[in-house]
Amino acid sequence: QVQLVESGGGLVQAGGSLRLSCAASGSIFGPNAMGWFRQAPGKQRDMVAFISSGGSTLYTDSVKGRFTISRDNAKNTVALQMNSLKPEDTAVYYCQAVVAGQVYWGQGIQVTVSS
Repeated sequence: QVQLVESGGGLVQAGGSLRLSCAASGSIFGPNAMGWFRQAPGKQRDMVAFISSGGSTLYTDSVKGRFTISRDNAKNTVALQMNSLKPEDTAVYYCQAVVAGQVYWGQGIQVTVSS
């Protein structure tokens, strides 16, 4: 079993920054693919950023140039640095990990960007 715990969300004004962090624990063996998803009210959960076990990254178009995903393999953590935040970034953000073919989710953390 794998547990994921997110931290760092909150309320910020448009143009501001937040840093989300996700700590993984449990049956973690070596680097794994991890990512951040978000879900706004009434919308589906969508991928925001992804980092492979080898460190390759992928971003959804709307956050390119503003968000950066990074990982610390020694600590089993993944972070999402979010800059130049916009009201449309408001959502619940979820951490995801893929371990041995199994997908795990964190409990989600609220990010609210005021205009």
